[in-house]
Amino acid sequence: MNQDMNDGSLSALFDLSFNQFVTMSVIKILYILAIVLAGLFALFLVITSFIQSIIGGLVTLVIAPIIFIIYVLMARIWLEIIMVIFRIEKNTRVVAEYTEAE
Repeated sequence: MNQDMNDGSLSALFDLSFNQFVTMSVIKILYILAIVLAGLFALFLVITSFIQSIIGGLVTLVIAPIIFIIYVLMARIWLEIIMVIFRIEKNTRVVAEYTEAE
């Protein structure tokens, strides 16, 4: 039973019995998306702050990278938690299959 969508097919996406998981293969895309969105948000903050005032823009120019780092760090932690949960399931399944075989 294939647990991941490692073969590159979309069959796991349409598996109505949920025997295959797509999360592990999609997690990298979600992380890249989080980085891109964080960068766009930081850029948006800087641009809108400079439009309002030069001083506010300069302050935001210093604060925006910090906000970017915090957002990316939070996204990474949440995605790692999701991966850990799926790996626990995978390892539990292996242990259950091993104990049933004995």
